[in-house]
Amino acid sequence: MTHRRTALITGITGQDARHLSEFLHEKDYDVVGLIRGQNNPRRPEFVASRPYVRLVEGDVTDPVSLVRVVDAVGPDEVYHLAALSHVGYSFSNPTLTSVVTGQGALNILEAVRLAGLSSTTRIYQASSSEMFGGLDYNRPGKGYDEDSLFHPRSPYGVAKLTAHWIARNYRESYGMFVSCGIAFNHEGEHRGEEFVTRKISRAVARIHLGLQDSIDLGVLWPKRDWGYAGDYVRGMWQMLQHDQPDDFVLATGETRSIEEFLDAAFARIGVDDWHPYVRLDESLLRPAEVDILLGNPAKAESVLGWRREVDFEGLVDRMVSADLDRERARVGGVTEPATA
Repeated sequence: MTHRRTALITGITGQDARHLSEFLHEKDYDVVGLIRGQNNPRRPEFVASRPYVRLVEGDVTDPVSLVRVVDAVGPDEVYHLAALSHVGYSFSNPTLTSVVTGQGALNILEAVRLAGLSSTTRIYQASSSEMFGGLDYNRPGKGYDEDSLFHPRSPYGVAKLTAHWIARNYRESYGMFVSCGIAFNHEGEHRGEEFVTRKISRAVARIHLGLQDSIDLGVLWPKRDWGYAGDYVRGMWQMLQHDQPDDFVLATGETRSIEEFLDAAFARIGVDDWHPYVRLDESLLRPAEVDILLGNPAKAESVLGWRREVDFEGLVDRMVSADLDRERARVGGVTEPATA
């Protein structure tokens, strides 16, 4: 009888975990999700949309709860996705970001080790392109790869770098199978509304339906390597199927500015000029901004056989379409006005 693999996912109600839980379910995994607290506001909706996920309670900032969960679940694979992942929020709450995003990774690694699963459980650490920080960008057109220098420019980036290095340390010190996915910006229909891409896609949908007049944004010139989250979770899984643990960049190899995201999003509703709908909100400006983040996915493509399938235009179309459906449902099937 074939062993049915068990995967434990932290941060189960987040964007990546929603895509990953569905992906693993389709591959016949027993999917277990770590959720914090009985009254988590996202719990009811998540249970309704993914009844096949077995939820267990624990907290990445509570090492004892993690040891208990790991010992009870005995996972074949752990996908550590839990983090306070909003860069802007990290400037306002640097200590909490450090504890959850940095220390949380150490707590997961220790839980697996103390549960006696060091030699059997494979671990994915969700590292981030924010660790590069966009400085010393001296490889135009090639992008950051696994050997590029790190220079984080936010408390979030620093916390992610802490998690990344402790994951590598446990791999080297204890021989644990720990792979780090250095993922560049990946978005989708499950993205939180606090992120600029989802803020734009939701606003565009509401403007089209006559529910909103404008959108407040910060600077529009930063460029990001934007991919589709559904493609990236497939890469996470491929890392844990590989023979050896390693670090891999997941990226598209191209950048687009926020202005270009606005172009594509408004084009989806037939608007050629978005400028009348966008206002500058100086409160959204950050103490330090990353100009450009471009990734080089050559290693993931050659070693893992990973490829992104959804292009930039397809990503934006998915996000706006999903928000149009949500907003129509909220207002009871509102009739669309002519917006062009």
